[in-house]
Amino acid sequence: MSSIHLVVIDALNLIRRVHAAQPGEPDVRNTANVCCQALGKIIQMSQPTHIVAVFDHHGDDRGWRAQLLPNYKEGRKPMPEELMHGMELIQDAFMAMGIDSLLSDGDEADDLVATLALKVASGGHQVTIVSTDKGYCQLLQPTLRIRDYFQQRWLDSPFIEKEFGVKPEQLTDYWGLAGISSSKIPGVPGIGPKAAVELLTQYPNLEAILAADDLPTKWQKKIASHGEQALACKQVASLKTDLQLGFNLQDIRFQPATTADAET
Repeated sequence: MSSIHLVVIDALNLIRRVHAAQPGEPDVRNTANVCCQALGKIIQMSQPTHIVAVFDHHGDDRGWRAQLLPNYKEGRKPMPEELMHGMELIQDAFMAMGIDSLLSDGDEADDLVATLALKVASGGHQVTIVSTDKGYCQLLQPTLRIRDYFQQRWLDSPFIEKEFGVKPEQLTDYWGLAGISSSKIPGVPGIGPKAAVELLTQYPNLEAILAADDLPTKWQKKIASHGEQALACKQVASLKTDLQLGFNLQDIRFQPATTADAET
């Protein structure tokens, strides 16, 4: 049994949901308090040896994904102004609990989370990603799991097969075909979730579908004329796992802050 358990918090996923759920006029200090209460419960449940909260960079640059798909995440609701200005306060509150913050530098937080989580998990250590983002489920393996704090559920293989009808390792192929409307990833016109599942039941992945010479006629033309777009959509939906991290595990060892620490 591994003695290391790394918990990676998808910080803005947690913070924005907590902030949006605040009654009345949203208050950043209150958001910070509720987030810290949530983190306290997460720590109590998971008993991490290492923990980090990963934040997206605040720039307008939508990164390499928008170069592949120009409409990627276009028109997304921006972060509320008061929340943007309160990020430092929230990060300070996290630090008072012994949770360091890691800010992505031009890369999406998702890729930073994926790189860190996979590096630790592939070393045979336990990793828990705390997020409602199903995109992380493509990383699932025996030592890597995803926890949806708000629904109090594990986003595991049975969940993915029930939700999407494919295996976790086929998720990016599925999104390459069916797209992700919320992120403006188009997929293949005329191929919806049902057709994507049917295709991925017959073929192991998108590349095998594109190479097949026995595709049913109803799909042949759609797939043939949008093959490059499907591959671009799959690439955009795939998490990068080879970023330079610039720190080691020792830097994010969890040392619960004492009352004295919290007061200084």
